Parts: sequence; C-alpha cells; structure tokens
Amino acid sequence: MTWLFESGHAADVILAVLALEALWLRRGGWSWMEMLGLLGPAALIVLALRGALTGAPWPVIALPLLLSLPLHLLDLKTREKG
Repeated sequence: MTWLFESGHAADVILAVLALEALWLRRGGWSWMEMLGLLGPAALIVLALRGALTGAPWPVIALPLLLSLPLHLLDLKTREKG
C-alpha cells in the first residue's frame, strides 16, 4: 500500500470516485454550477494532496487549495437559495 500513496495514485482513486459522483449527480438532475460548487473544492483539495504526496513544490500544493475557496463559497451561495 505504500506505493499507492508515494506515487500519488491514492489521490487518483479519489478523483475517479469524484468523477463517478459527478456523473451520478448529473443523471440526477443537478446543474453544472451546483456540481462545480459541490465537487470542485473536493477535487482541488485532492489535487493538492496529490502534490503533497509526490513531493511537488509548495506552489503546486497551495494554488489548488487557494482556488478551492471561491468554489466552496459558490456552493454555499447556491445552497442559500434552495
């Protein structure tokens, strides 16, 4: 199991699960904006995790974390309307 994390493939598995969830939500009638707000932050955080696991430079880790905030705020705003 060590190789799964050292290679970053553990994050790849999580990203694949998020992609399957996106397909499932889309079939359930979710809009693209709702899905972006819900799954976007998670995907960006997992990308940052992948960078951290593989020893990427700090900007490669920090940028997705930074970008996840506006998407999270979009999700909160979308839920506020509902």
